Amino acid sequence: MFAKNGYSQEYIPYYASVVEQCSQSNITNNLTAYESLGLKRRGTTSLQNTFDWLKNKYLSFGYTASQIQEDAYTYTGSTAVCKNLIVTKVGTLYPNKYVIVCGHYDSIGGTGTNDNGSGLVSILEIARLLRNIPTEYSIKFINFSGEEDGLWGSRHYVSAVVNGTSPKMDIRLVINLDEVGGVAGLENDTITCERDQNNNPSTNNAQSAVMTNQLMACVGLYSPLNANLSYAYASDYMSFQSNNEVITGFFETNETEHRHTNSDLLINMDPVYNYNVAKAAIGATMHFAVAATSSLGNDDFINENQVNFFPSPATDVLNISLGSLNETSYMISLVDLQGKIVLNKQIENADLMETLSIQGLPKGMYLAVLQTATKRITKKIIVE
Repeated sequence: MFAKNGYSQEYIPYYASVVEQCSQSNITNNLTAYESLGLKRRGTTSLQNTFDWLKNKYLSFGYTASQIQEDAYTYTGSTAVCKNLIVTKVGTLYPNKYVIVCGHYDSIGGTGTNDNGSGLVSILEIARLLRNIPTEYSIKFINFSGEEDGLWGSRHYVSAVVNGTSPKMDIRLVINLDEVGGVAGLENDTITCERDQNNNPSTNNAQSAVMTNQLMACVGLYSPLNANLSYAYASDYMSFQSNNEVITGFFETNETEHRHTNSDLLINMDPVYNYNVAKAAIGATMHFAVAATSSLGNDDFINENQVNFFPSPATDVLNISLGSLNETSYMISLVDLQGKIVLNKQIENADLMETLSIQGLPKGMYLAVLQTATKRITKKIIVE
């Protein structure tokens, strides 16, 4: 057990083994690439180029087109179209409940290498390392635009997507990473963990405090950093906070003097600190999304393309998650214990998740078979 900062939390060796695969060279190289893309304001080619760069990064990790969504919007004072980038990894036990890991990719006054390239490169490492690890809760990695002009990207996402989903999207926790690159030449040994203390509303504050305490414990368990407790403000998690969601976040403790200027550059940051923050964030995301606690079974998870049928037991409907299976059409069949096909349906223009009516099926155990032109995936399900 871990008791640093007064909190106790279990150390999971497998989580630590994944955290140790975090790459300093990835952090530094991605910061360099982000910086080279220039000033990232709405309506600029640089903003679109950064969006494309991020999307290609996720594709290079093995995320498929069906897992990646573009959320386009405009906001007051401009007709320029901005985009949020959302990458969804579906959970195995609670596929409709989400841990959101987010940070903005736009900048103001300069390239924004710390504010917020540092958060982005941390999120990229989390997404890279967790792609093939089963998690009980679904994860959404979200890269927001419009933050520097007033949280427009996250405000749009909460209004149009979170509240526009029927039923409303169920969010377990929002973890925001904004400006976590440290200050060159200083001893950057502490990361600030932010809890909700806002009174509008205040009903989510207590749970935010619980989650932030757990975040601080993860810092000590999975990184060499100390954790400093503070409050959340003025970043994308506040769009979720005002929607009564539970939030927490990371922010550098030594604060840069170069924010929003053309000197917000890698040379004025501490990339080793950024790397250590990424390690803490990887461990925390595994903790909050409840990742597998060993590598046993991961091969099956990968070989089956993370395809999942839920709930089980099911009653009136069966949901089908394609996971990382990049298919636009497939045949879904249910086979009873006597080998009889009791349901057979062709799905065209398939979404990441589809819903199949199973009303009228007798109670019992069935074999769910998902068949594509090249893949056949089978799993047992129970109908009640």
